[in-house]
Amino acid sequence: MDVIRLLAIRDTPLSVDEVLSAVGDHAAGGTTIFVGTVREEDQGKQVTLLSYSAHPSAEEELRRVAEKVAADFPVTALAAVHRVGDLQLGDIAVIVAVACPHRGEAFEASRKLIDDLKHQVPIWKHQVFTDGAAEWVGAC
Repeated sequence: MDVIRLLAIRDTPLSVDEVLSAVGDHAAGGTTIFVGTVREEDQGKQVTLLSYSAHPSAEEELRRVAEKVAADFPVTALAAVHRVGDLQLGDIAVIVAVACPHRGEAFEASRKLIDDLKHQVPIWKHQVFTDGAAEWVGAC
């Protein structure tokens, strides 16, 4: 069975329960889950809205990142989903989860997965601030 259980880029709300269920594995002694949400402030500016856009190759790049993490760590199950479109404060933007035989490995693999997703997968964030300013933030 493939350890990569769920990978997706979606324009609909993300579910922590779905991701956690996808990585459930009796061989795992440790499962980590990271949930990234839209916060109200970025670099001292008040955020009112975020919009994520993805390049058509984003899911393919996400798979490459996931495969590398699965190859470098003793992963028994892995999942990653990212949202695109307009998100409000508090909305979930990204969820990654990793199951490994031990908790330390799960923490390390999860950290690598979210960091590499943010740096390598072509997803861009457009932030709108309360003062009317806006900016694009490149995820890779």
